[in-house]
Amino acid sequence: MVETFTELVGIDSISKEEGRLCKELQRRLDELGLTTIVDNAGAKVGGDSGNLIALRPGNAPVEPLLLSAHMDTVEPGRGVRVRFEDGVFSSAGDTILGADDKSALAIILEVLHCIRENDLPCGPLEVVFTICEEIGLLGAKHLAYERLTARVGYVLETRNPEAIITRAPSANRFSFRIHGKAAHAGAAPEKGINAISLAAKAIAQLQLGRIDHETTCNIGLIEGGVATNIVPDQVVVHGEARSHDEAKLQRVTEGILAAFEKVVDGRRQSPSDEGSWVETAVEHDFKRLHIPEAHYVVQLAAQSAKALGQGMNIAASGGGSDANVFAEHGIVTGVLGTGMENVHTVKESVRLGDMVRAARLLLRIILNHTQYGRSAVSDGASNGLINGPIR
Repeated sequence: MVETFTELVGIDSISKEEGRLCKELQRRLDELGLTTIVDNAGAKVGGDSGNLIALRPGNAPVEPLLLSAHMDTVEPGRGVRVRFEDGVFSSAGDTILGADDKSALAIILEVLHCIRENDLPCGPLEVVFTICEEIGLLGAKHLAYERLTARVGYVLETRNPEAIITRAPSANRFSFRIHGKAAHAGAAPEKGINAISLAAKAIAQLQLGRIDHETTCNIGLIEGGVATNIVPDQVVVHGEARSHDEAKLQRVTEGILAAFEKVVDGRRQSPSDEGSWVETAVEHDFKRLHIPEAHYVVQLAAQSAKALGQGMNIAASGGGSDANVFAEHGIVTGVLGTGMENVHTVKESVRLGDMVRAARLLLRIILNHTQYGRSAVSDGASNGLINGPIR
């Protein structure tokens, strides 16, 4: 696994540039006997690769299990130089490491290798390595779901190897383009309408950061103005709101819209009209993930961890993942950890021992699903606990 992870991290795969990594992963999966395809998600999002889907038929009559991780990384992620000291992977300090999410890729490959090498009993597996997770879960949103039949599974994409994330928020993205009126800032400022000032007044009315224990709001990007001696006639503001409660998310979003609309004098019907106006756009980014504790996915992970003498906390997250999107498509997907620390920073690291623990857990989950899991011929009507004691 040291060799695999080091090699994968050495392949640049910034969002929309996952092509080289995808080809390497496809080669490895082909060698492990899986049937692989690359879908056309890349063409839809403007990237150089689609999602990689790999299918393993299995030799047990249980329903397929989905295993997933994402291929892309954030900047600065080019030319990563890996350090491995005292059992810990890190970068040279001038880039991210890429443990998010290449530690998961390495873990899944290692588990598949163990199954093949030891000829272990294994139910059908559907492996999905997505693109563009880091820039809006785009790969999962454009995945060729017709290629999949799994209704349950796991995404490896969080920190704690002894936790399963079962709850994550819904999110809305919003943008506002405020139109004011340009004028010379020194000679005739009174003839202008300062769009940046209007935006500032709207933002000042908002409650940002943590609103309550399950709701957050953020203004993350502002663009506007041409020069210091020109009253700015346009500014664009981008932000988001998240909540585990759909009704709260709706109220917060409506409040944000009202704040921006309130600060303008009125809506111009054409550029020749006087007054300010605002263009608004709201996009539902992803739907919340909410898996009951009694669900098969949670129970399988918890009992498999117990069989290994490990803990398994049931946790909530403030961030979204591909699991949110999979759930919208009817695939109940828990999120497991790999040990990654300080992700999206140049101090990112992952401990090999945590990766090994994560791999052992994932292998035990697959073996227990194969032996005790829900039958492939069941109607799937029940959330279904495991059909017998896990060991």
